[in-house]
Amino acid sequence: QVQLVESGGGLVQPGGSMRLSCAASGSILSISAMGWFRQAPGKEREGVSGISSTDGGTYYADSVKDRFTISRDNAKNTVYLQMNNLKPEDTAVYYCAADLWGDGSKWYAESEYDYWGQGTQVTVSS
Repeated sequence: QVQLVESGGGLVQPGGSMRLSCAASGSILSISAMGWFRQAPGKEREGVSGISSTDGGTYYADSVKDRFTISRDNAKNTVYLQMNNLKPEDTAVYYCAADLWGDGSKWYAESEYDYWGQGTQVTVSS
């Protein structure tokens, strides 16, 4: 069992920055990759970014590339999503997820993930 808790969401103005955190607990040594997803109102959940626990490889959706950065702190069992130059279209509930079997290469696929956090709201608005 793996438990994931996101934090760091809130309201930010366009062009601003925000950092999301995802703290993992439980059987964390079994985690092979972590991902961030988001779901905007009326839209399907989409992959934002992923990071492999095996080789540290990182992956990004085209819509966030060069603006978002995923990282991890193994000592704190936490994965971060640094979001810069935020846009109104980034408004969504953001979820982190843990993959126990993959290598991160299919980071964008919800079906790859075994555990999910409860989500944190990010609102980009002036």
